[in-house]
Amino acid sequence: LAAFWFRFAGFPRSVFVMDFVFTFVFCGGLRVCIRTLYLLRGDIRQPLRLFDAVRAKKASNPDKTLIVGAGDAGEKLLREIIESPHLRYQVVGFLDDNIAKRNRSIHGVRVLGGISQLHELVEEGLRIDQVFIAIPSATGPQVRRIVELCERCAVAYKILPGLTSILSGKVSVQQLREVRYEDLLGRAQVRLETDAISSMLRGKSILVTGAGGSIGSELCRQIVRYQPERLILFDSSEANLYAIEMELRHELNFPSHRALLATVQDRELVAKLFAEHRPRVVFHAAAYKHVPLLEDNPWQAVENNVQGSRVVMEAALAYEAERFVLVSTDKAVRPTNIMGASKRVAELLLQNMDGERTIFSAVRFGNVVGSSGSVIPLFRRQIERGGPVTVTHPEVTRFFMSIEEACQLILQAGTLAKGEEIFVLDMGTPIKIADMANDLIRLCGKEPGEDVEVQFIGLRPGEKLYEELIASGEDVIPTHHEKIMKLRPHSQSFDGYGGTVGRGLLNDTIEELRKRAAAHDVAGIRALFREIVPEYAPDNDNEGK
Repeated sequence: LAAFWFRFAGFPRSVFVMDFVFTFVFCGGLRVCIRTLYLLRGDIRQPLRLFDAVRAKKASNPDKTLIVGAGDAGEKLLREIIESPHLRYQVVGFLDDNIAKRNRSIHGVRVLGGISQLHELVEEGLRIDQVFIAIPSATGPQVRRIVELCERCAVAYKILPGLTSILSGKVSVQQLREVRYEDLLGRAQVRLETDAISSMLRGKSILVTGAGGSIGSELCRQIVRYQPERLILFDSSEANLYAIEMELRHELNFPSHRALLATVQDRELVAKLFAEHRPRVVFHAAAYKHVPLLEDNPWQAVENNVQGSRVVMEAALAYEAERFVLVSTDKAVRPTNIMGASKRVAELLLQNMDGERTIFSAVRFGNVVGSSGSVIPLFRRQIERGGPVTVTHPEVTRFFMSIEEACQLILQAGTLAKGEEIFVLDMGTPIKIADMANDLIRLCGKEPGEDVEVQFIGLRPGEKLYEELIASGEDVIPTHHEKIMKLRPHSQSFDGYGGTVGRGLLNDTIEELRKRAAAHDVAGIRALFREIVPEYAPDNDNEGK
């Protein structure tokens, strides 16, 4: 710059020599100071430990490991392996489909080629004991392709969880795990408006009913990240409540919580809870959800799913909670079973809560992979026993998302609510349960039809062939979040008697429903559910199955 603009006018030529000397002294002096510091501490070998670790691994005959993914996650994984002598892994190379990374080296380890070259490398005699899949942003088809390649080459494999599961953002060998079915779903990472969620939760008293369940417990894990003043855990299951309380206390280091072992139907206790703790935000996840059990015990659906929801909603209204979020289900859409009908009645109750200071909303979504009662744990147990894996019907389909994604979107939907809305989550493409069974059999290292049979046993009482998130006549409008929609206001009415009616008639009808439940009148319960929810059709042969 001095030569171009000023022709060195006023600048001595010795500046080049001085620049070289000062650069050398400062850069070299910094290194000398670091080594001197370690020498004074008697730890002169510290700068050389990286090379010691590499030599130690070679001497101990470690597992030859290939990392799929030469991005940031793969680099961090390699660095931890190199710097941790106790990890008996030796990384022999990377595979990555990015052509720009081919033949490059990361910490001295080469990128050997694309992912499809795994088979060639094994055939050429490269010893590979296991593969680490280090692509947290991988889609379902990408993970499926890698898994199939590993199985074809008879190589063990593990995977880093997706970015939504690595909440801290830190990539570690400790997070490597077996590939699960949710990895094959490969749903895109959820975009969260963390500022809005933080504004809703930070420094406030938060109540989660059903806190020990699959959704409730994950909601608790995610809520504590936003530093609420207090988290109130409410559940009727002693074992589940104890488990989430111990996790909050000892793993998540969140002592500001209170665990209440009770049922949501206990009106006096719920009122006492609200009076004492004044929860500002309520997430109502307490519900019975197992379709066949509730078909045989419909009175429990009335008391827990309907009456329990009403008790908590009315308490939130009376004590002026800021927000109330009902966790609903796709089974509430044109229900063919008691569970779905009871959740639809809970939605109707919510839509008739006319509080001025409390914002009520509901969130509908489909099945959650790995939740309590999910089909996946059942399939795994059947596979472990050698089969058969039982599927109700070859054409039955369901929507699926991970527990983490569902809870993230519940929190996000809570920030979007203006009052009495039903939000619908984007569940993606429905999945055939038969295809899911075949995928799980392959993930367990077996072949469908050869090692483990898939047996079709017929639809269970109250079960549909496919689920819907929107009923006929309902209409949705988008929100500013790409994965969350909401029903149009005109579809939010209780028209069980041919027109929109108020909260009073709905409550009177529910009281009659409770009387029939107390008498264990199964036929009477079903008949009254049909009056409240006209689209309820308890018949597997109806058009909505």
